[in-house]
Amino acid sequence: MKQHQPENKTFRRTAVVLFIGLLAWAYQTITPPPPQLCGSPGGPPVTGPRVTLRDGRHLAYSEYGVARNLADYKIVFVHGFGSCRHDESLFHRELFEELKIYMVTFDRPGYGESDPDPKRTIRSFALDIENLADELELGSKFYVIGYSMGQQGAWGSLKYIPHRLAGVALVAPVVNYWWPSFPRNLTLAAYTLQPVQDQLAVAVSHYAPWLVYWWNTQKWFMGSTVIAGRPNFSASDWKLIAKRQNEGSPTSKPNLKDYVRQQGLMESIFRDMIVGFGKWEFDPMEIENLFPNNEGRVHLWHGDEDGLVPVSLERYIAKKLPWIHYHELPGVGHLLPNYNGNKEAILKSLLIGEY
Repeated sequence: MKQHQPENKTFRRTAVVLFIGLLAWAYQTITPPPPQLCGSPGGPPVTGPRVTLRDGRHLAYSEYGVARNLADYKIVFVHGFGSCRHDESLFHRELFEELKIYMVTFDRPGYGESDPDPKRTIRSFALDIENLADELELGSKFYVIGYSMGQQGAWGSLKYIPHRLAGVALVAPVVNYWWPSFPRNLTLAAYTLQPVQDQLAVAVSHYAPWLVYWWNTQKWFMGSTVIAGRPNFSASDWKLIAKRQNEGSPTSKPNLKDYVRQQGLMESIFRDMIVGFGKWEFDPMEIENLFPNNEGRVHLWHGDEDGLVPVSLERYIAKKLPWIHYHELPGVGHLLPNYNGNKEAILKSLLIGEY
């Protein structure tokens, strides 16, 4: 037996070295590179206006419509997943001029030219919106419109800065399957409507956020279809996309993917998934009516053919929160604002109560 001890020791040493090497490889694989901050040495340039927030971070923004000092209505628009401040989903030139509407869009933290916020929560994001409004002097009250994953800003504003709101619109809002008020059988049925790879990507975002970077960058199997550029849009959405591309409409403008992700995947789209599908600090379906005397309005718009967000979940939210004006549009998918007449309907219902 003694003659085998050196061999056993060599084997153990080799096993330990291999194990440590495996751990180092795994750690390196799941750890994202640091973000490339805009304006930093070697980082992307700053090309647009930015405000400085309370903690020193910057938010890049774009303005649409009439001048701030001439506007009767001031809107903060919160873009969706993988989008940016150049999203014109709710911009309608003629209506903006007619009603004297001012709208500011902004790159959400980590997107485009806005500094990342690794500690981002729904609450901190709502405070970013309030901070942006104050820096731009939008006044004591303003409107918030959240599109798709931009619902984080809309729900967060309703919860954390209700005193600043003149009204809110949620347009095709993404839901979190783990909000406590949802019945388990309802969320399970809706969850299984999604492609399997999206089910897994969402589950990883909720249960193992530390694995999100690796999950969506590895090459062994497909991660999120949305990140891969093959979202589960409805046939009506794909038809709309093809039509608008043929017409050369604003929705066919150059792909902004590189701009959106230029500071890194982790603090833009991956952080979005972690915040959106992680554990929230509150349940949106427990928010009380902010406008009992009709001094403001809250609207929720959803298409019954939305392939990304099952309509059954929006129906349940509308049932739990009857003070929200719910609009379900037949034959409409996730690209809801781009269907004919919907921009006008969303804006008029929110601002002047006309629909």
